[in-house]
Formats: sequence, structure tokens, C-alpha cells
Amino acid sequence: MSSTRTGAGRVLVAVYGVFALAATARSVVQLVTKADEAPLAYALSAVAGLVYIAATLGLAEVGPAPRRLAWAAVGFELVGVLTVGTLTVLDPELFPDQTVWSSYGAGYGWLPLVLPFAGLWWLWHTRPVTR
Repeated sequence: MSSTRTGAGRVLVAVYGVFALAATARSVVQLVTKADEAPLAYALSAVAGLVYIAATLGLAEVGPAPRRLAWAAVGFELVGVLTVGTLTVLDPELFPDQTVWSSYGAGYGWLPLVLPFAGLWWLWHTRPVTR
């Protein structure tokens, strides 16, 4: 079974770590300095940050049940980016400011859209095979 301790797995964990830091820091600054301007958008960015933290920990194999955590976090991430992305495309006025997942992550080069697919593929590809 492949691990996230080397190669492509390490790169995946690093990218998730960067997104965890970026989304969390951005949402904290937004919530502290201008929460009244777009509370839903900033709260969604905070949720995205927490999801990226959980995915990073799960993919890095940290904790008592890391694969379960990774599957849950990355699955939630996929649903979140597809839902928020679709809502922001259909009704751009719904959120007065951008979230990490707005327009499928366009503000982040669409990596928020690609990342959960990469994470789910990695989890599937590295799943324990029982015989």
C-alpha cells in the first residue's frame, strides 16, 4: 500500500496543508475585520479551512483513524465545492464576497475543484486490499 510519506502522497498532503493555512487565515482575518459585510461567505471559508485541516491530518496519517477522517473530509470538501460553486454561478449575488469554493474555486485557480478529486483518487488508489 502506498503512503503519503513519500512521492505524490507527500505533494498531496503539502497542497492540502497550504490550502488549510490559506483558507483558515483568510477566514479568520475576514471574520475579525469585516464579519458584518458577508458573514455567510466568511463562515463558509472558515468551514472550508477546517475541512482542509481535517483532510491534511487524515491524508498525513495523523490520529487514531486517519483514513476515515480523510474520506469524510475530502468527501465533504467535494460536496461543498460543488454546492457552493453551483450556487455562486447560478446566483452571484447570493454571497456578497468570495469564499474559497465560490465559482468552483476560480479565485484559487480552480484547485479547490480539482483537489477533492485528487484526494479521493489517492484514497481509492492506496486503499488496503483484503484477500
